[in-house]
Amino acid sequence: MHFSKPDIKPYLFILLLALPTHLTAQGRITVKEYILKYKDISVEKMKEYGIPASITLAQGILESGNGNSRLARKANNHFGIKCHGWRGRKFYQDDDAKNECFRKYRNPEESYRDHSLFLTNRSRYAALFTLDIRDYKGWAHGLKKAGYATNPRYPQLLIRIIEEHQLYLLDRGQDIAFTNNSINGKKPSEVVLPVAKHELHPSTVVKEIGPNERKIYENNGVKFIYARKGDDFEKIADDFNIYTWQVYKYNELEKDDKLLKDQVIYLEKKRNRAEKKYHVVQEGETMYYISQLYAVKLKKLYRKNNMEENMEPLTGQKLRLR
Repeated sequence: MHFSKPDIKPYLFILLLALPTHLTAQGRITVKEYILKYKDISVEKMKEYGIPASITLAQGILESGNGNSRLARKANNHFGIKCHGWRGRKFYQDDDAKNECFRKYRNPEESYRDHSLFLTNRSRYAALFTLDIRDYKGWAHGLKKAGYATNPRYPQLLIRIIEEHQLYLLDRGQDIAFTNNSINGKKPSEVVLPVAKHELHPSTVVKEIGPNERKIYENNGVKFIYARKGDDFEKIADDFNIYTWQVYKYNELEKDDKLLKDQVIYLEKKRNRAEKKYHVVQEGETMYYISQLYAVKLKKLYRKNNMEENMEPLTGQKLRLR
């Protein structure tokens, strides 16, 4: 088996033209960055208005796609609040209906304040303020019951965000601990990758023997190997005569990520769809884990299931794979 390096010269001009777009994509806000940026505001509003900081922050993450939605970027509206008699500046975009009116703010802080006022000044949310400030589950279900959102899974989505990132600590007067590129000391690549050989679907069969006696397998028509102890992107790239960037790009990882022994590493681009139609999410599984499990591109998996990028599925959820 020989993986040849592509001739890069014909693509240099195209790469230069595409550079601004690539930089823009890198500028997307991650969940961690969003939490760091707005957790203090959420706590401040909790003390002022009595709304759990975890709920406010989770709603901001969910409604604004971590601050990356068009509404958040163009109108500083992080909670999807529509005009409803609003006398301030307005922003129009398609939603449930065409060209709907949304509130426009001078800055995100103003959006957070108006979100608090929106809940405190409407009688239909009054029952929520009788709940314990630490009862984020009660608040999540109460918001749906009061008609805040039409999505039937809205409470579960909020609860998942709160528990995954331990936002409930903010309600208790504690802070959220971030370490290096991790949230609460847990690096994503250490918990979401299929590292045990028996986990991969379908059953793995050796297709051929590659350089340095490496066994090459195939999943969904995509060739892959299991990382060895001490492997990194450069070593794997050298073994298979491909570029380092191809290794981490094919596996949708960052170039500073560390590889684990027996971690699945694809040597080719993953597919747009899987052979299997659906996957029922098991406890602890993430979208990235499922993407690697079936050799399906992560972005395609999000699109097939109408999910915002960076959101994670619920246990028992049925995900479309094709």
